[in-house]
Amino acid sequence: MVDPRDVTDTVAVSPYAGDGAQLVPGGPDRSPQPVLPAAGMRGRTAIADGVVAKITGVAAREIEGVYALGGSMTRALDAVRQRVPGGRPNVAHGVSVEVGERQCALDLNLVVEYGVPIAELGEAVRGHVIDTVERMTGLEVVEVNVAVDDIHLPDRDSHVSARVE
Repeated sequence: MVDPRDVTDTVAVSPYAGDGAQLVPGGPDRSPQPVLPAAGMRGRTAIADGVVAKITGVAAREIEGVYALGGSMTRALDAVRQRVPGGRPNVAHGVSVEVGERQCALDLNLVVEYGVPIAELGEAVRGHVIDTVERMTGLEVVEVNVAVDDIHLPDRDSHVSARVE
């Protein structure tokens, strides 16, 4: 027979609490403490393609030597849009993106300033865009393709001195 003084009153505790929390020993009174699942297991964050495209467009324009993004038609439409009351430039023009759950790939069409070394500019843009997109979105950038569509020539009229007659 068991001596009643050797038996303690215990309550059976399920190893799982509500909301997916797991109970583990280790509290100050050695009672089970809830351990919540990682934040990533409580929901997901979806980032729209347009958000990544805007981040990419702004980051690319921050590099000295980039005059504009997009082809001539895109830039012409953007100029018209800016003249409409309340119209703003589309910073995502010249950018196309493919966004997956954890990764993205980016394509950029650039217009560069005359005299800028294009290969070096492409590398600078690529590096800055990758850093910015990964930092802001948490997505892994697997590829950034840079295409130079045009070169912006300096306005010759502003460099011509006035003729004295």
